[in-house]
Amino acid sequence: MGASISKAIVREELQKLMDDLENKNLPDVIQKNSNDLNLVKNTTLDIAVTGVSGAGKSSLVNALRGMTDFEEGAAETGETQITMEPQKYPHPTFPKVTLWDLPGIGTPQFEPKKYLKKVNFKEYDFFIIAASNRFTTNDVLLAREIQRMGKKFYYVRTKVDVSIDSERRKPNFSEEKCLEKIRTYCKDNLTQARESVPMVFLISRWDLHLYEFPLLQETLEKDLDGLKRDALIAALPAFSKEVLEKKKASMDSLIWKIALVSCGIGAIPVPGLSLFCDIGILVGTMRYFCNVFGLDEGSLRRLANRVGKPIEVLRSAIKKSPMASQVTKEFVIDLLSKSLLCGALMAVEFALNFVPVLGSITGGALSFVTTFYMLKSFLHDVKEDAENVRAKAAGS
Repeated sequence: MGASISKAIVREELQKLMDDLENKNLPDVIQKNSNDLNLVKNTTLDIAVTGVSGAGKSSLVNALRGMTDFEEGAAETGETQITMEPQKYPHPTFPKVTLWDLPGIGTPQFEPKKYLKKVNFKEYDFFIIAASNRFTTNDVLLAREIQRMGKKFYYVRTKVDVSIDSERRKPNFSEEKCLEKIRTYCKDNLTQARESVPMVFLISRWDLHLYEFPLLQETLEKDLDGLKRDALIAALPAFSKEVLEKKKASMDSLIWKIALVSCGIGAIPVPGLSLFCDIGILVGTMRYFCNVFGLDEGSLRRLANRVGKPIEVLRSAIKKSPMASQVTKEFVIDLLSKSLLCGALMAVEFALNFVPVLGSITGGALSFVTTFYMLKSFLHDVKEDAENVRAKAAGS
């Protein structure tokens, strides 16, 4: 496990932590990190998707949840007005992240001035205003009211893949020129509706890796606070290498906090091994990593549905990591025993260096370093397997 997590890498990163802890009260730091972890567990993110009927809102809600339009639990789709009340769709893996499919704008039942009150405006962290062709005055009126009430909104032009395909048969087709034509048309619509600085993201409602969804994702990350940003990154489907890198960076930041909390818990001997750490912390965190990277049965099944491949084909790409359901106390103890030669000796070596900062060799220091090393190594393997699954899903 985690062969590339060398002693040099561990030493460098742990030295950063020692520098950060210098002249600080360790119990206070541990308590702060424990509080931070509780906030991470309890952070909610509510995303509202709205727009005119037939804009592809429901398909976008499904795509953001890693689902097709045709599986159990998917938002109902259709060109006519399907959604008459706000429909709540929790993320299938991270239920504190919720997509809301809102009723269409401009239908007889929903006038713009009354719309936000009817859909419980305060429920949502931000709004995606979707259109499959042109944006309307109602879109702009809604955006202004959202802005006036202190929340963010984003114009999203859906079904771009459909527009591209319809143009592809024309002589001298250029995808770049076609995208610019769509973008200009949308911005002109918004300008005519008196939107002063129109910014539109062009996306496919099914394939999030295409066009400008990555740009939308980056914009959302910049606009959200730290906890909600991490919730978004954790819940996003692993559709690109860039997303996988962001997931890893987010999990790396958690490892520091989790290892420090384990340090505060103190020395808990692992049965049959000369190691000290909290097995429960390792089990919970490793399962969470598997879920974040889509290495659980539900995520793998949904990905298989989206790409039209048997789940066994995708599972065959997983070489080093367990599925989330396979991470048990027994699994972690077995993993610790297999890592004993390199991991335990390294842990003792580094723990000796950390005794002045983290406590006795049989206390927090060894627990901290063991937890840090095991999670760092496990995260490396999970990310590598997630990359393999993504490649297998994309392959012919």
